[in-house]
Order: sequence, then C-alpha cells, then structure tokens
Amino acid sequence: MDRFKGQKSANQADGADEFEDNNIAAPEPLSHNIGASFQRNPSSTNSGVFGSLKIVLLKSKLNLLIPCGFLAILINYLSQNQAWVFPLSLLGIIPLAERLGFATEQLGLFTGRTAGGLLNATFGNATELVISIHALRSGKLRVVQQSLLGSILSNTLLVLGCAFFGGGLTCGKYEQVFRKEDAVLNSGLLLMAVMGLVSPAMLYYTHTEVNLGKSALALSRFSSCIMLFAYAAFIFFELSNSRRRDESRGGDQGDDDCEYAFPEISMWEAIAWLAIFTAWISVFSDFLVDAIEGASKAWKIPVAFISTVLLPIVGNAAEHASAVMFAMKDKLDLSLGVAIGSSTQISMFVIPFSVVAGWMMGQPMDLNFHLFETASLLITVLVVALLLQDGTSNCFKGLMLILCYLIVAASFYVYADPNIDGV
Repeated sequence: MDRFKGQKSANQADGADEFEDNNIAAPEPLSHNIGASFQRNPSSTNSGVFGSLKIVLLKSKLNLLIPCGFLAILINYLSQNQAWVFPLSLLGIIPLAERLGFATEQLGLFTGRTAGGLLNATFGNATELVISIHALRSGKLRVVQQSLLGSILSNTLLVLGCAFFGGGLTCGKYEQVFRKEDAVLNSGLLLMAVMGLVSPAMLYYTHTEVNLGKSALALSRFSSCIMLFAYAAFIFFELSNSRRRDESRGGDQGDDDCEYAFPEISMWEAIAWLAIFTAWISVFSDFLVDAIEGASKAWKIPVAFISTVLLPIVGNAAEHASAVMFAMKDKLDLSLGVAIGSSTQISMFVIPFSVVAGWMMGQPMDLNFHLFETASLLITVLVVALLLQDGTSNCFKGLMLILCYLIVAASFYVYADPNIDGV
C-alpha cells in the first residue's frame, strides 16, 4: 500500500512538472498536433468569453511581455526614442507570436489533418510574413531580405544546434535518432531555395543580364512562382504520405502525446483570436520596422546585424525554446519540425511570397540577396544537409552548429552593407 502511494505521488509530481512545462513552452509543431484524434471537452470549449480570455491571455507566462509593445508605442509618440522603441516592440511581439501559434493549433483540432496542414503552412511563420510586408510597404527591401535570411540561419544553425546539444546532454544517449527521410527532403527544398537565390545574384555580379537591371528582377519573380508551386506540392505530398501512414497503421496517429488532444477554446474563438493576434502583431511590427535604423545609429550596430541576428532570435524565442525542450524529452522529430520545417517554410513560401507581394505593391523586391548573404546561406545549408544525412544527432553535432552560427553572426556584425541606404 505504501509503495502504491509513493508511486501515485511520483506520478502526480511528474504531471505537475509536465503542466508547468506546457505553460512555459510554445505549442508543439502543428504538423504533429493538427488532425489528431480528440474528444470535445464541454468544460473548456463552452467556457464563454471570460473563459477564453483566461485560457489565451493568462495561460502563458510570456504574456507578461505584452505591455512592452504598448510602452513602445507610448515612447514613440512622446519622445520618438528609437533606441527604446525597437527593443520594446520586439519584446511585445514575442508573446503574440507564441499565442498566434496556440490559436492556430486550436483551430486545427476542429478542421482535420488536411485543412490543419494548410493552416500550418499559412500561419506557421505569420510573424515573419507580417514584418516583411510592413518593411516592403516602407521600401526597406534589404531589411526584408536580411530578416528572412536570418530566420533561416538561426533555425538551421542555432536552434537545431541547441536542440542536438541539449538532447544529447539530458537524454543519457550517445546518439538520438530521427526520421532521416523527412530531414533529407527538407534539405533538398532548402537547396532548391538556394538555387533560386544564386541565379539572380550570378546575373547581377557577372553583368550578364539581357536587360540590365531588369532581367534579374524578372527571373526572381518567375523563380518565386515556381518555388511557391513547389511548396504547395510539398504540402500535398506530406499530407498524402501522412494519410497513407495513418491508414497503414489502422488509423493510429503514431504519436501518443497527440493522439487525444482536447481543444481548449471553441472554433469561432480560435478564429477570432487568430484575427486579433495578427492585427496586434501588425501594429507592433509597424513601429518595429520604423525603429530599426534609429536603433542602429543609437547602438552603433550595423542594420545588417540587427536584421539578420537580433530580429530572428528574439522574435522567435518561444518557438526556439520549444524545439530545445522537445529534444530534451527525446522527441527529436518534433525539434526538426520546428527548426528545419520552419526554415523550409520561410525559404520556399515566405521569401517568394514577399517577392510576389512586392511585385503587387510596385516594389522591386527580388531574390538577389547579394553575394555575402547568398554565400552564407549556401554554406549553412550544405553543412546542415551533411550533418542530417545519417539520421542521428549527438552533442558534438549540436556544438558544431552553434559554433558555426557564432561565426556567421560575428561576420554580420562587421559587415557593412553598401546597399542598405539605397533600399
């Protein structure tokens, strides 16, 4: 009897630890949660407006940072001190991005696997997309390019490296294993994205354009449409394969943690929160983009470093933390879904979409990220692809990726972009 009580108390302690982790970390990647089997919980989905406010606004401790965004707006109107507006607006966006992911996950539980996968493709990197659109409207094309490039670099090197390193230390294993097929497929898509960026840069730097100043832009727009089509085909392929795997397992989703997922808010509440958080992020992003150059001058830091390093790291802090926590729980496939999957989405969807959006706005946004940025991305993708090809990870691989990111970050700190004033 005493042994039973001891076991019960230990299980309760484990449950408490797990509950605390869920309050701190971001939601799991939607590709694994969406479409999972669930039963409706009337006490949670029919809790009314006040219940929804409590779940969405009080569940995550990151929401304590939301007032920073309003403080940034106040400082902007009172003193226009960009050195404070930029970091405060950036901190205000962090919890909104995490809550946007939560609302997307909740909506996906009602829509099923196929529609949920499309939701993930649309809102997975909505924060980066909103910031990019605001920068495009302001004509800051280099900020768009460098911030999206920085998101890919931080996800593939820093986040994945921390996941490999943390997982290797805490799981007590010499090597962790993940699905090699998914990693190789994502690596191939990243290399395809690099190909799309290399071609316009080669035309520009070799001065071999048929129409000087126009051919690279036309090629970028054509390549962007091809990349968007390729990403849509990738989503269809992944959803079809996932459905076949589920059918071959007799309907088993294959993930015990996500097999019975309970929606905490109703479908219409999830839709409303998606709209609210997207609009909220849009407001803060407007002040964030306008303050970049002022913060660069006040801090004496290159705009390239702010756009490529600070924006991606701080803006995706919640997502980065979740990837590391999944690896520490020996769920490396989920970590790869956050790190490599997010990089694939940015490179094959967000970047080409920004080019098409700029085309509609009359902005000459192209895929010519210039020589330094393109070379950094090419080397990064090659290093990551080589490390992922065997389907295993360990501490040393993680350390290598972290050190590679430090080299890349330092290089952008001493990089003087000659085109930053001509955006």
